Amino acid sequence: MAGMTRFRIPPVLAAAACTTALIALASAATSTAGATERVPVRIIAINDLHGHLEPGENSIAVPHPDDPTRTVTLRAGGVAALATRVQQLRAEVAQTVFISSGDLFGASPLVSALFRDEPTIEAMNLLGLELNAVGNHEFDQGVVELQRMIAGGCATTPRGDLETCAHPDGHYAGARFPFIAANVVDGTDRGLLPPTWVKSIDGVRLGFIGAVTRSTPGIVMPAGVRGWHFRAEAAAINRQAAVLRAQGVQALVAVIHEGGEAQGGLNDCDEPQGPIFEIVRQLDPAIDVVFSGHTHRGYNCLIDGRVVIQGASFGRLLSVVDLQIDRASGDVVRERMRARNVPVPNGSDPSIDPTVRRAYPALPPHPQIAALIEHYRERAAPIALRPIGRIRATFDRRPAPGGDHAAGRLIADAHLEATRGSGAQIAFTNPGGVRGDLVARPHDQAVTFADAFRVQPFGNTLVTLTLSGAQLKTLLESQWRRQSENVRFLQPSRGFTYAWSGARPWGERVAADSMKLNGEPIRAQRRYRITVNSYLAAGGDGFALLRDAADRSGGPLDVEALATYLRQHGSDAALAPDSQPRIQRLD
Repeated sequence: MAGMTRFRIPPVLAAAACTTALIALASAATSTAGATERVPVRIIAINDLHGHLEPGENSIAVPHPDDPTRTVTLRAGGVAALATRVQQLRAEVAQTVFISSGDLFGASPLVSALFRDEPTIEAMNLLGLELNAVGNHEFDQGVVELQRMIAGGCATTPRGDLETCAHPDGHYAGARFPFIAANVVDGTDRGLLPPTWVKSIDGVRLGFIGAVTRSTPGIVMPAGVRGWHFRAEAAAINRQAAVLRAQGVQALVAVIHEGGEAQGGLNDCDEPQGPIFEIVRQLDPAIDVVFSGHTHRGYNCLIDGRVVIQGASFGRLLSVVDLQIDRASGDVVRERMRARNVPVPNGSDPSIDPTVRRAYPALPPHPQIAALIEHYRERAAPIALRPIGRIRATFDRRPAPGGDHAAGRLIADAHLEATRGSGAQIAFTNPGGVRGDLVARPHDQAVTFADAFRVQPFGNTLVTLTLSGAQLKTLLESQWRRQSENVRFLQPSRGFTYAWSGARPWGERVAADSMKLNGEPIRAQRRYRITVNSYLAAGGDGFALLRDAADRSGGPLDVEALATYLRQHGSDAALAPDSQPRIQRLD
């Protein structure tokens, strides 16, 4: 061509170039063949949603975009934002599975709880959830109610102000996805739920095995699970792994509603400890991935060559595990696994740093799910604002010199009364669980269910357990931390009193002879029935002694106990705060 210089390649170089090209083509063909021999699959998971349809005040600590060694608090969650994040993650790969590791509902906020958590199942149906490994909170209302939640149909047993079949079409259709559990059986070893679920994906099969924490009977109402046994998680999973492998399913995922904790950020795993890690070490080596829950922690671990992951709670994170499944063997290529926890920013904090906002842009709400939630929000308003009792003055959180306060006394009294049937003699609530003052309205002294819920928003269940008098003293001594000035005074119920002195040595600050129940001295060897919320019963706030306490009986939600107490004691006449301290400081 005119104006262009032509170059000739020497024959030897031309031959070499041709050979190189052929080698490159062959390598590319081999690489392409290798890729087609594997099926990429993305598993997207939530855990411990607990009916948190709305964002609320939920937040998560995420790495700062300018300095990953620091964290920043990001407002996160809300199912409408969660749905958008799930859509984004699905759009990135051809084959996905969306699952839950349990506690989809139970201990839920008002918009779900007032309608027996039917709105949460309906939202998950819209979102395309494919599987839920049942958690302990799905048993809060018993096996029969769990079965109704799965199968559908309106509830027939009244439960206070709660409504049923409040969907715009007037029906409740149930779950369009299976609930699974391999370790819940009756006396004949017949399973309550299917133990496994298998999905065929582009010519390969991926098997999921579910299990719920074996501690479930001790943290739910005993009558609701009577006749059902919660077996050891690892053994039950291993049995089902053998069954699936015999059927030719080699790619195996355990979805376990049990957890632990680890130090570090949401994608770290420093010093992992807790039941889930003991379970994992007992699992069949064929199990490739473990999704966990229950402890509301964010961690991303590699234990014995397999991913163990949990995505905090309340829809603040999504756990994402990318797999490649070998077509020939049907197994997961473990060295190709990638796992991460992904935040669900909702943009509800307008004061957030612009740098952080750009790194974690707010997710627009999914229109259909947002409309469903708005329907229930409007429907809930008359119930939430309905008076449940009257109070003469504000029950506030200003502590007396000993450490107890009027709001804590009220809640402890309500918890004690609600669990008398389980033999409760004393009740304690943790100060961090009392989230606000119960304020008297000046014109009519009325309090509403929403008022009670603002004071007790966590939706913990009540647990009655047994301690000796000596253990009770140890429990009270543990209110002081050896290396901290922070004291977390358990708020005691009416009838229980004691005195303490800050001048005494650590571990000896409570005067043993001052501990009394209804005026009678606490005896070291005598056994006492103590009610606490499920957070404390699991060792929360550092009260580890409660975690191992015996003879547990489950009770109602803490907020239901408070609402019932206000109805019973604040209807005929306004209830007055108890101004008499139950804890005395000697110095």
